[in-house]
Amino acid sequence: MNELFKIGFLTFSMFDVLDIFIVGSLLYAVYNSLKDSIALQVLFIIILSIGLSFITESLNLKSVNWILRTISDIALISFIIIFQTEIRKFLLIVTETKIFKYFLKSRISETIDEIVDAVKELSKTHTGALIVLTRSQSVNMTVTKGVHIQGIVSTELILAIFNPKSPLHDGAVIVENQTIAYAKCLLPLTLELVKEGKHLGTRHRAALGLSNILDALIIVVSEETGRISIAEKGDLEYNIPIEKFEETLNKKIIEYKENK
Repeated sequence: MNELFKIGFLTFSMFDVLDIFIVGSLLYAVYNSLKDSIALQVLFIIILSIGLSFITESLNLKSVNWILRTISDIALISFIIIFQTEIRKFLLIVTETKIFKYFLKSRISETIDEIVDAVKELSKTHTGALIVLTRSQSVNMTVTKGVHIQGIVSTELILAIFNPKSPLHDGAVIVENQTIAYAKCLLPLTLELVKEGKHLGTRHRAALGLSNILDALIIVVSEETGRISIAEKGDLEYNIPIEKFEETLNKKIIEYKENK
């Protein structure tokens, strides 16, 4: 690695300068959010301890270095426990930045794209599926959880789960944020057997049943016909054309955000 300059026994490369710049920017952001609170004093002690520990490590002062690292570890844990309110305030500031919102929006768009591609493939192959997209409410009290997955949403993972040969294909998949949290979940069934002249199968009754009691979007793919439906707030949009599914899903997501 090319050396840019040297200060005493310390050498600096381009990546070292970049590393220092990033850390400095983060520390400046933390300072701005905590400058009116006592938390800043404790944070200063932590930073000082960490800085001195690097110096003592370079000088090979092992005992002093161990003491400083222990102090910084204890101070950091104490900081998190004592100043929860200030930390929450800082995180709220970070989440309101344009950069954070941009990356979050990108991740959500990627997740929707993966779900759309999977649903279209499931529809073409007449593979039954039930996908719950959670919103503001937790599914803990309304859904019988199946198998814990905790995997990033992807077309391949959804198709693998609902493959008829998979032990997870029965039941619903729960999507929380950009993660498939659970598979093989049991949803509460509605007592309605007919909706707008349509006879409801088990999956459609499960989707309607959950939408009556939970703020969520539930996507259904019929095993018999391959038709796609979406349940929301006790309503069922039945037999959505495959070429209109992505537009319909995005429209419902946008409407929810605007009315939130």
